[in-house]
Amino acid sequence: MKSKQLSINNWNDSILGLSSRPSQNLKKLTQAGIETIEQLVWIFPLRSEAIPPLQSFKQVEIGQLFFGHGKILNSKLYPAFGRRGKKSVQLFNAVLTVQDQLSDSVIDIKFFNLYPNYRKKIQELKTFYFLGKPSESKGKIIFSNPQVDEVMSFEQDASIQDYPTVAGVPGKEIKKFISKIPSFLWEQELSLLPSHLCENLNLISLNKALKAIHVDQVSSKDSAHFIDRIKYEEFLTNHLKVQARKNANKHLRAFKISSQIKDEEKLFALFPYELTIDQKNVLKQIILDLKSGRPMMRLIQGDVGSGKTTVAIIASLLMIKEKKQVAFMCPTETLARQHFQTFQKILGQQISIELLVGSTTQKEKSIIYEKLESGKIELIIGTHSLIQDKVFFQDLGLTIIDEQHKFGVEQRLKLSKKGKNVHTLIMTATPIPRSLQLVQYGDLDISTIKTMPQGRKGIKTRIVQPTSYEKYLSFLKTRLSMGEQVYIVVPAIEESEHFDIENIESLSEFYQKYFNEFSISLLHGNLKPQEKTLRMQEFESGKSQLLISTSVIEVGINVPTATVMAIYNPERFGLSSLHQLRGRVGRGDKAGFCFLVSTKKLSAESLTRLQVIERSTDGFVISEADLKNRGQGDLFGSDQAGHRSPFKIAHIVEDLQLFQSVIKDYETLKTSQPEALNKILLKITEDHKITSTI
Repeated sequence: MKSKQLSINNWNDSILGLSSRPSQNLKKLTQAGIETIEQLVWIFPLRSEAIPPLQSFKQVEIGQLFFGHGKILNSKLYPAFGRRGKKSVQLFNAVLTVQDQLSDSVIDIKFFNLYPNYRKKIQELKTFYFLGKPSESKGKIIFSNPQVDEVMSFEQDASIQDYPTVAGVPGKEIKKFISKIPSFLWEQELSLLPSHLCENLNLISLNKALKAIHVDQVSSKDSAHFIDRIKYEEFLTNHLKVQARKNANKHLRAFKISSQIKDEEKLFALFPYELTIDQKNVLKQIILDLKSGRPMMRLIQGDVGSGKTTVAIIASLLMIKEKKQVAFMCPTETLARQHFQTFQKILGQQISIELLVGSTTQKEKSIIYEKLESGKIELIIGTHSLIQDKVFFQDLGLTIIDEQHKFGVEQRLKLSKKGKNVHTLIMTATPIPRSLQLVQYGDLDISTIKTMPQGRKGIKTRIVQPTSYEKYLSFLKTRLSMGEQVYIVVPAIEESEHFDIENIESLSEFYQKYFNEFSISLLHGNLKPQEKTLRMQEFESGKSQLLISTSVIEVGINVPTATVMAIYNPERFGLSSLHQLRGRVGRGDKAGFCFLVSTKKLSAESLTRLQVIERSTDGFVISEADLKNRGQGDLFGSDQAGHRSPFKIAHIVEDLQLFQSVIKDYETLKTSQPEALNKILLKITEDHKITSTI
């Protein structure tokens, strides 16, 4: 029976067409979202190294790829610990003593977790070629699991590539699938830019660059300009998506407020303090947005304690006075409660306000749902509970999202869809570097609050290592005896054999003994919502003087009498997270103190990184340093879905010059080739099903 011919015509064809009988691995990739051949070729090798010439064992260098030819002098086979498969097949390991065919040298080659069918092959093997990287053990050179072949099948001047495992599909299988892409397909241009525009911009063909990496297997040192072309395309695609979303937003119409300057000044007078210059400027920008007739899409970035909530309260009142409803979504129940208390304190009985969180009883939720839909609730503050299908609004006019990076984009959109072309205000206490603004927030208008409210005493930060640990503990005892309170933050909840880090359980035992005259509360993610609320209330009321917690207190906690923040194992936190945590203290009329505590000596690299926090309180300086250290995908924390880097291989810091070239080229096309650019934007809108971000 003849096998079916591959029916592949273009890059948009399904990857299942790469096999007449699609394998489970191909199906796994499609389930993971890699559905087309174009998406497949955007999986890149982790590394690509030129295969060296055949050499004698005397030329082996530790850690360097080596190509050799040997004869087996002796072989030892013994059972491995593991078993595999449904029938629990016993695996085995092998150690071969090998004589060099080009010299008198002898080395050992080890194989681990081999299936039984390899036993006979090894026993019959006499001479073979092998390719691998050697290591050293007890003064001897050893190769572990090298590639082996009886004949010289390794091509000279070729490269060896290692692809990543994706959706459980091994890299070797991904490499096989890419090798099955028909040669004619590599001639079909994949770039978003037509060939004549590529020529105008002095760009090589994207296909040529992709083919060089995947098919020609150009080694890493020879592939720099091909890699740059691929990174250029990534930056370009992302920038075009941003512009397409921005264009979609411009065509929407939204409710216009009709407030006058005197009305706005009355709102400023609600607060028992003078607003800062930056707060007033940002409010002017917001008011212009709300009067424009287009949906507001504004991001407010401001350091911890800069007064973003004050701005949100005034924006809310502007909409409520127009008989519109406002939804304020927070990433945690603790933060939602904090905002709820703040709004009640400032607004009193002026508006109808409710709290909707996970711990809200079912009976209370039903009442809130009914009041929201009938319009009896003017402002609702809550967590993810606000985006549940049961939540309906009579007339939602404004959504406010605090700490946007804690949510996915889809969650933000789901809240906005609860109304028609609603105004959206996003807030973040993690200042965003200029380069990242263009990449991830290019479709938003961005406002910055830099000036801090008067009366703040500031925060002093110190790194604590073993030599200064006792001095740190003594300082804590002094502050506690003065009636002040202390946060202790740890990166883990319970003991782990994999990480040598402090944890709440062991640390709380230590602090209970050392500070036995003071009350201690524990707060972490494993507690039920009601328990978390109770622990926070104990601390806020002063019933407990020390709060030992995980980083759940990173945002939204406001206890003016808390003056000391101690963060254990700070090297395991991002700089922006450390800055956020530090912002929990120094919020009253007393100075704040932050200690970055390591009970073991820090490495030189960790110490240098933490000194950025010790020396600076400028969130923008810190976020730039974090971006360089951790990359754009991790700036806001490594576990936040929906806020990953949009790039496979491009990096906004390392490739900043390339990114700037893309922005410059885009502006050039906008002026010189507007029709061609509009066609490209239309194509990307259709291909990626781009709609407005409202």
